[in-house]
Amino acid sequence: MDGGCGASSDSKYLIGLGSYDITGPAADVNMMGYANTDQVTSGIHFRLRARAFIVAEPNGKRVAFVNLDACMASQLVTIKVLERLKARYGDGVYTEANVAISGIHTHAGPGGYLQYVSFDVIVDGIEKSIIQAHENLRPGSIFVNKGELLDAGVNRSPSAYLNNPSQERGKYKYDVDKEMMLLKFVDDEWGPVGSFNWFATHGTSMSRTNSLISGDNKGAAARFMEDWFEHSRAGSSQAYQSLLELAASFQSSPGRPATKSLSMARRVRGALRQAEKPGFVSAFCQSNCGDVSPNVLGAFCIDTGLPCDFNQSTCGGKNELCYGRGPGSDEFESTRIIGERQFKKAVDLFNQASDKVNGRIDYRHTYVDFSQLEVTLPKQDAGSEVVKTCPAAMGFAFAAGTTDGPGAFDFKQGDDKGNAFWKLVRNLLKTPDREQVDCQQPKPILLDTGEMKQPYDWAPSILPIQILRIGQLVILSVPGEFTTMAGRRLRDAVKAVLSSGGKEEFNSDIHSMKFRDMRQVKCRNGILFKAVAEKTSEYVATGGFGASTLYGPHTLSAYIQEFKKLATALTSGQTVVPGPQPPDLLDKQISLLTPVVMDATPRGVKFGDCSADVPRNSTFKRGDTVTVVFWSACPRNDLMTDGTFSLVEILQGKETWFPAYDDDDFCLRFKWSRPSKLSTRSQATIEWRIPESADPGVYRIRHFGAAKSLFGSIRHFTGSSSAFVVV
Repeated sequence: MDGGCGASSDSKYLIGLGSYDITGPAADVNMMGYANTDQVTSGIHFRLRARAFIVAEPNGKRVAFVNLDACMASQLVTIKVLERLKARYGDGVYTEANVAISGIHTHAGPGGYLQYVSFDVIVDGIEKSIIQAHENLRPGSIFVNKGELLDAGVNRSPSAYLNNPSQERGKYKYDVDKEMMLLKFVDDEWGPVGSFNWFATHGTSMSRTNSLISGDNKGAAARFMEDWFEHSRAGSSQAYQSLLELAASFQSSPGRPATKSLSMARRVRGALRQAEKPGFVSAFCQSNCGDVSPNVLGAFCIDTGLPCDFNQSTCGGKNELCYGRGPGSDEFESTRIIGERQFKKAVDLFNQASDKVNGRIDYRHTYVDFSQLEVTLPKQDAGSEVVKTCPAAMGFAFAAGTTDGPGAFDFKQGDDKGNAFWKLVRNLLKTPDREQVDCQQPKPILLDTGEMKQPYDWAPSILPIQILRIGQLVILSVPGEFTTMAGRRLRDAVKAVLSSGGKEEFNSDIHSMKFRDMRQVKCRNGILFKAVAEKTSEYVATGGFGASTLYGPHTLSAYIQEFKKLATALTSGQTVVPGPQPPDLLDKQISLLTPVVMDATPRGVKFGDCSADVPRNSTFKRGDTVTVVFWSACPRNDLMTDGTFSLVEILQGKETWFPAYDDDDFCLRFKWSRPSKLSTRSQATIEWRIPESADPGVYRIRHFGAAKSLFGSIRHFTGSSSAFVVV
């Protein structure tokens, strides 16, 4: 199916883009990324989205790429999304071979992929973003541009990088990849409709103590660019008129149900769009970011202010004191700054993009068992040798974390020995046998996850690998977090295969491969990161990365070998075997999240009442913060998907309020709290940091929520602050 559109004479592709909310539960769910059990969601910095593009030949193949404001997707998420798409569109339209799902690697999104409340919302959002893109398929073109962005990422494990051969390091100007590559999507009739770019920097501007759901720097950059385009397209007069018409159509009053107000709030951005034209979609995707930090000022000891130990990232022997710093005064400011730097570079590339993507669409996908994969390696003198990967295992240095999120206890980066006490603790779970110990050397095993099977496998053995081709552009979908040099090696190896044999179609200067976290493994008690390093370089020296290279010292060589097979099949037109299917463990998942029992307020107080209002007749300036506290209920009662918990409204005339800012805005924060874990009472604190672009006028802050009664019924409510003036 092609969405009912045919291609015009000058278009080679049909293009379609879509976007949908995947924020999930803003209360009580452990966040995914830092493996910090104390980091539990309690509000929203700004909402998370799934953004999708589809590129199709008018009467041929198609590919779909989905970028998530999430740490990663999972095999199970992908399986369930594809089941839904098959039910809607039939066999062969969207499959595991031509659909890629990628995460930006934010560490500030809810985990809970084992818990239905999070699982369903992310599957729903991905499905709806693809449906939107499918329904928007129209003739159009793709342009590509690339350029250097120098101040948005630094190597957070420079000592490990230096363990790479000097001759290899000499090929590159920097110890991280500084290039951003951008695709610009242009509809034949409507003009530009979106952009996707890839750049390597971690989603760790927000810290391991943050509890507000956030897309971190890449999610922020996407908001900035989408708003920039919609405002520049609409123009101030048209935007003003659209908002007036919106207010007249969706005017809220005490008699209107909360859902009508939510519909109005959800259209804060939509008011700037032409109704018949698709909204602009901009995604900031992840690349080989394993050793790249957005904390560009470097790592310092929080007790002394001095730089951390270069080799082990410790302070006085303790890794807990070593943190990456900056560039902002706090994590919110750092997120904004790194987001803005990516946004500004993307705008520059977008405006200058002129190289057109041309050529056929194709793809290859297979599943590979990485637990005992034979890998053929060349010898230095002559000939070759056959080695094997290992069942998954985490090293001691994994528990030390990184300078973006240090671990605890006495673990250290670069630990190649381990210690007796933690080996004893490890052995209570699973003692690795001699074969596994020898296979994983020189990494000492902390958790033998590949051989831990209760209540189900703690780590996968079967992983997906995938190549998507759009003309001369090639995207590699890798199920892991590649370091800078590992990504370079894989990219170069695949490019050599694609460019061999006189294949002129792959010799273009705009040829590129990009890497993303696609699917990540979970264990019962936290996240197991899969970085990828190499035995002769970072695997030996690095802290978190070698220790997190699950399948042993030949993991990268295995990836290179298997991707070269896919690349060969792509150039020769051969098919590939699908490989062993990963297990569907949905029915075996364990949820540790207790349901909401009921919500309550103090006597004489209603849900939505203010417990701390703005002062009467108060006036604020741009740059000030307005704070209002409401009596509220657990946000898990209604996730407000594609809705909002908080809203800033501006007054026009004597009694017409219309929406100005909501949960999707960087300047508005929704914070939820209860006095104790088992309390039925809770409050919502809404903070509006008045942006410099805010119009002078009369404003108010509103809160939307849903309360659960003892008998299980859900009742929606709203609350409003007193009016105040912004000058």
